[in-house]
Amino acid sequence: MTTLTRNQLGALGEQLAVEHLTAQGLRILARNWRCRYGELDVIAAGADGAVVFVEVKTRTGDGFGGWEYAVTPTKVRRIRRLAGLWLAAQDQKWAAIRIDVIGIRIGRKRTPEITHLRGVG
Repeated sequence: MTTLTRNQLGALGEQLAVEHLTAQGLRILARNWRCRYGELDVIAAGADGAVVFVEVKTRTGDGFGGWEYAVTPTKVRRIRRLAGLWLAAQDQKWAAIRIDVIGIRIGRKRTPEITHLRGVG
């Protein structure tokens, strides 16, 4: 396997996360939504009327404690603030708002390992 750059690894992880979310029945509203305060990886809508803000963490190994430790309370607060800014620009009202984290581990096994944590913040 060729070595991926950080950007390529992140893009691959996000693509795998999007495929996972659509397989779960979610509709992708936006990818890599940016504003002056930061970026939201994936914004999706559930059939239940919920909007889901998804932080994608892609890793090749367990260095730095693995991806679970990459989403700190500070990171969750930042996602909440960005989600609020995105929501403020929308006309639609949502039944619920949720922040999820999808961890992708590439390279340890033949197929990528995907872990989906729902409602982290």
